[in-house]
Amino acid sequence: MKINAIVSILLTGVFLSACAHNVKHSNTEAIPNPTSSNTWYQSGEDKIKALQAIPTFPKQAKNVIFFVGDGMSLATVNAARIFQGQQNNQPGEENLLSFEHFPHTALSKTYNTNLQTPDSAGTMSAMITGVKTKAGAISVDEFVAIGICGDDKHHVLSLLSRAELAGMNTGVVTTTRLTHATPAATYAHAESRSWEADSDLPKEAENCKDIAAQLIEYPHGNGLEVAMGGGRRNFIPNTMSDPEYSLLKPGKRTDGRNLTQEWLDKYPRSAYVWNHKQLKALDLSQTDHLLALFEPSHMQYELNRPKDEAGEPSLTEMTQTAIDMLAQKDKPFFLMIEGGRIDHGHHAGYAKLALTETVEFAHAIEAALAKVDLNDTLIMVTADHAHTMTISGYAQRGNPILGKIVVPDDQGNPSDKLQLDRQGKPMTTLSYANGPGYVNGDQRPDLTHVDTTADNYKQAATIPLWSETHSGEDVIIYATGAGSHLVRGVLEQNMIYHIMKTALADQLGSN
Repeated sequence: MKINAIVSILLTGVFLSACAHNVKHSNTEAIPNPTSSNTWYQSGEDKIKALQAIPTFPKQAKNVIFFVGDGMSLATVNAARIFQGQQNNQPGEENLLSFEHFPHTALSKTYNTNLQTPDSAGTMSAMITGVKTKAGAISVDEFVAIGICGDDKHHVLSLLSRAELAGMNTGVVTTTRLTHATPAATYAHAESRSWEADSDLPKEAENCKDIAAQLIEYPHGNGLEVAMGGGRRNFIPNTMSDPEYSLLKPGKRTDGRNLTQEWLDKYPRSAYVWNHKQLKALDLSQTDHLLALFEPSHMQYELNRPKDEAGEPSLTEMTQTAIDMLAQKDKPFFLMIEGGRIDHGHHAGYAKLALTETVEFAHAIEAALAKVDLNDTLIMVTADHAHTMTISGYAQRGNPILGKIVVPDDQGNPSDKLQLDRQGKPMTTLSYANGPGYVNGDQRPDLTHVDTTADNYKQAATIPLWSETHSGEDVIIYATGAGSHLVRGVLEQNMIYHIMKTALADQLGSN
């Protein structure tokens, strides 16, 4: 009986993750509290009918929107799904994030050419150029020496650059610095992801340009139409105060260049903004090129964003603005959107930060779905790599995902009994394999009176590290819309580029 019950639950989960709607996707797909076993059985039958009714999308796309949840492991998606559901007063497990409704999924193998457990530079370079490379490399092949300025023969053209060469509109949106690894790989080439400003370049790198300068000097097509994120400090000189933090955060550039002004000088009908109010005041119909830099470094975590005095847009708002701009004049477009601070929450050991970022990432995807026609637009969602956060213990259904583990009673019914470790102390559902949350052996704190759902609670880690690491397992690719049929199976990560390029074949031509 127990084996049959487990199989039934697993099959139901497969049906849920595979479900899809044609154009619009709801956030949740609630499973009712069953009054008998027939309720679960009938939900499976209904799901089969829904799967059989999924329409076939065209194989060619006019537009591609590529969403990257940095560090969004399967455990992150699972926990965020429950977290969002519980925010909506559900048990949580039955919830689905917006992109989990997509009809096509695959697994992505994330290793770099020199690492089993990868970094974001090498992984994003694979996804955006079609060529796997070393950790730390930005859109160059694997035959470079990391940190050594090399020959441009190793540069690999990104899909964004191919789109620009074909006359398409292009954009990059991120919650990290715009010069950080993931966004940088769309428009720049570098033997080191750390070369974000000229002051980061080694003295012997005379023939290499920093990443911020490469955005302004971008040579292909008409240049990016949209570039939004953080990272102001890499665009202004070290003699210039930051407009938001005038006493504390000057620019990083030692070459005296103000790249924000150079953007305005380079492009007619261009705009540069650095706060939410300025973004909202823009007349997009009169703007052909938008540069938005909302923080000196990374943008605020979504959990902290409402406290930002200058005001920052959410990832959802930036997504909506980018699509509105790029879709002007009915031109085809390629847009990359990164939920970059999922990764940072995990590195810091704060699961709540990572889950809140993931929920906002799902909201941004939902907003994109509302603005496009899937018969001419491919939307792909994936992660560049995973993290070591795990979901463990035997918490009863509906237990707060950030809470202490409460187990069912001996008859399998809800209880208020805490699951205790060998020291007789409560434990949480979420923990990390390594990171800053490590506490040595029997010194592990007694969580009985600790609010583990608080914003500042740091999950336990097994191995002590200053920063939690990535993990090496596969991540999921989710796809819907035109050209999404090729997303299936277990794929090398660089195949993501080739699927998007194939979907855009009519738009790209020979580029």
